[in-house]
Amino acid sequence: MDDFEKCSKWLEAALEYSGGTHTIEDIAAGVKEGRFQFWPAPKAAVITEIIVYPRLKALNFFLAGGDLDELKGMRPFIELWGKQNGCTRVSLAGRKGWEKTFLRDEGYEPKWFVLSKEL
Repeated sequence: MDDFEKCSKWLEAALEYSGGTHTIEDIAAGVKEGRFQFWPAPKAAVITEIIVYPRLKALNFFLAGGDLDELKGMRPFIELWGKQNGCTRVSLAGRKGWEKTFLRDEGYEPKWFVLSKEL
């Protein structure tokens, strides 16, 4: 997991926006157990997961951090992998600013807003 350690700074930065759902140790354990997929690159990293719904499988971009141009270049390969693994949808959740990036040009559009309240 040397690549994971190298990329963890970008993933930890993305986790700051997760609302405390995971730590970097949780992500590393999920990758090791095969629940998450780890996509390292020289200047960026992505964590995905496959979510199985009753009527479809979705590839969910769970965490992404690092160089935006590098992330843009990774997207088609990750999506192809998802398709090859039976996914018919791709999704991501993140800061509102993601809708103003290259994702808009790639067909991504806002579908839901997430509201939250601590109990």
